[in-house]
Amino acid sequence: MKIQATLISFVVFILLLAALPAWAMFSGNNHLLIPHFWAMFAFITGLTLLVVVALLVTQKINPENYAQTFLAVTVFKLLVSLAFVVVFILKNKVEKTIFAADFFYLYFLNMAFEVYVLLRNLRNQNLK
Repeated sequence: MKIQATLISFVVFILLLAALPAWAMFSGNNHLLIPHFWAMFAFITGLTLLVVVALLVTQKINPENYAQTFLAVTVFKLLVSLAFVVVFILKNKVEKTIFAADFFYLYFLNMAFEVYVLLRNLRNQNLK
């Protein structure tokens, strides 16, 4: 998968991912979003962008290490996300169920996009 196509897919994915919270915010369902939701959205989106860029760079430099890089950046993202959760909960008073729902909505859908990129790139390697 080409770098430009992957980044365009990422932008489209992020716009689709932001649509549901934006709808909740503008339709008066603010109780479904935690305070500072968009900060958490930007943080997890930024981490996902770092993961995607690391995967694309690895694919260009050394395609044999692609799967190992995916595992390494996934562990990195998990640990950084857990640290973010701890700091976020200590700094902000949030309702636990709403926070968990918002966090997992962002984290798991971003993880699904990373897996999509992984599968697309591995499929392209098999075609060569």
